[in-house]
Amino acid sequence: MKTISTVKEMHSVSRQISCSGKKIGLVPTMGYLHEGHLSLIKKSKELCDITVVSIFVNPTQFAPTEDFEKYPRDIEHDNKLLKEYNVDYVFIPSLEEIYPSGYQSYVYVNEISKKFEGEFRPAHFKGVTTVVSILFNCVNPDLAFFGQKDAQQAAVIKQMVSDLKYDIEIVVCPIVRERDGLAMSSRNVYLSPEERTKALTLHKAILYARKLIEGKEMDPQKVIGNMKVIIGEEKSIKLDYVGIVNTYGFREADLIEEGNEYYILVAARVGNTRLIDNELVRLQ
Repeated sequence: MKTISTVKEMHSVSRQISCSGKKIGLVPTMGYLHEGHLSLIKKSKELCDITVVSIFVNPTQFAPTEDFEKYPRDIEHDNKLLKEYNVDYVFIPSLEEIYPSGYQSYVYVNEISKKFEGEFRPAHFKGVTTVVSILFNCVNPDLAFFGQKDAQQAAVIKQMVSDLKYDIEIVVCPIVRERDGLAMSSRNVYLSPEERTKALTLHKAILYARKLIEGKEMDPQKVIGNMKVIIGEEKSIKLDYVGIVNTYGFREADLIEEGNEYYILVAARVGNTRLIDNELVRLQ
């Protein structure tokens, strides 16, 4: 595994790989790797000749009140895992490499970024799409791999790729869960044992919603209402939103219809930790 820290070297390496006819897979991360990240790496190695993992904690996707400074970091542990998984290149640029002095340009995907996460974290997606666009330009991947846990993020990036005419396939990989059902996240480390138990209420609500939909409850508002009741039973959870959206375009569902795919979404605070989760439902 080779570590690259400059944009110039990453450009050079990616050009050489592309000229050799090999397919590049990019797995963008903020580090503090867990099984969810590793599932993306496995998929990249399955589909691509060369896998590049980027590690960059991106300040522009954090609001001033959020956890940029205390976001968990363990580069030594990350490097050990990446070597075990035979990753070809790890791209670890400094803040100055990505956002040098005088940086002025941002990428913003309009409508799809406004609701759900966009409502509660207004600048978040502008930061995400900007840094992902920069990484795409540095690595020039054929495929890029994202996790379903951040379903809206994946939808926003797909829209950006379509709008800006990137010749990149976006692969969205299923959520990886802890044994107790909690969706894997680098932020889970913030949860106390008691908070972790309470956090399982979110997954419980999602699973109940899925059961209702698979049982032919076609009114999304009734499903959402049931989710709110379940989550409301745990008084210490502060709910941000629940929602049901179609997977194409991330539009809120007015009616759940046969033959379509939907995400059941939830975001909430458990103690001081903000968690998101979702479930994909396919109606045959």
